[in-house]
Amino acid sequence: MHRIGLIVNPIAGMGGSVGLKGTDGIEILKKAIELGAKPISPRRAEIFLSHLNSFKDEIELIVGFGSMGESLVRKFGFKHIVIGERKEYTSAEDTICIARTIKKMDAELLVFCGGDGTARDILNAIGLEIPVLGVPSGVKMHSAVFASNPISAANIVAKFISNGLPLREAEVMDVDEEAFRDGRLSAKLYGYLLVPHEPLLIQCTKLPTMENDLRNLAAIAVYIIEKMDSDTIYIIGPGTTTKAIADILDEDKTLLGVDVFLNKKNILKDVNEGQLLNTINGRKAHIIVTPIGGQGFIFGRGNQQISPKVIRKIGLDNITVIATKSKMNNIKFLRVDTGDPSLDEEFHKHGVRVVLDYSMEKFMEVK
Repeated sequence: MHRIGLIVNPIAGMGGSVGLKGTDGIEILKKAIELGAKPISPRRAEIFLSHLNSFKDEIELIVGFGSMGESLVRKFGFKHIVIGERKEYTSAEDTICIARTIKKMDAELLVFCGGDGTARDILNAIGLEIPVLGVPSGVKMHSAVFASNPISAANIVAKFISNGLPLREAEVMDVDEEAFRDGRLSAKLYGYLLVPHEPLLIQCTKLPTMENDLRNLAAIAVYIIEKMDSDTIYIIGPGTTTKAIADILDEDKTLLGVDVFLNKKNILKDVNEGQLLNTINGRKAHIIVTPIGGQGFIFGRGNQQISPKVIRKIGLDNITVIATKSKMNNIKFLRVDTGDPSLDEEFHKHGVRVVLDYSMEKFMEVK
């Protein structure tokens, strides 16, 4: 019987679809709920557990109380031990306390569902003392401790308990959410956690765009602008690469938000999922995004406003990915983690078109 810890941060990721770029702090959480945000992490944990279900006779889970894991493992019938007491609102202190208890109970592995903030809490609690694996459920997720998606996380755990996996130290990164909401990316390395090493299933640390890519950026932007159709809604995702389009048009664009362009004008800034759905209703629309540097994600990391509902309404044929040649040199393949496994599978079968330079396009598979 393998003893594995499981902690679910029930509020992780709720700020993504409503454009709040995180849910650190009770006031931001309340604002997210007011804007219609729904829990993300419990659903991600369900997907993880459902794909681990065939191993449940070999696993005993040590879980957090109530919404921090208990209610989910009861649903799937896993053997489990509950740590802590039920509360209306959970906090970082709860995560830290549960993680420390799991460590004392000799767990082989600690799995957590959350984002970079949760990874920091786990780091504070256990350091390098036991292996850790993150089920990605936040907004930013710049850290290298996360599986590429909940299904990959289940596959890693299955390999870990069946055959063993080598361990490596992986970076725990996080950004200042207040600065992030103001359009400033202030990332910091907080330390390292031990993670089972399965490179095809684990994401890398985010890499920045290089300054010497400016000519390449401008060429891509000019090419995209020349291809823009009139009376078509263009949803343009976050990032330095996509912002170059607005810069060439002499239009202001949020660096870390999702903006809407029509007839080469920015008509809506830093929108949420609801605004996007209203804007594209009955209109021809197109999505332009860039991969996360080093990771390759085009959906599901920092742009959750472009939700499965939005993507399905617009269609996979109306998505363009743009990336400099140097960025793509550091990306083996593109990835998606939309939160909808069936949509992710459609991307796997469909692939995407990537613009690498002026009049230079390449078709790429999505893993």
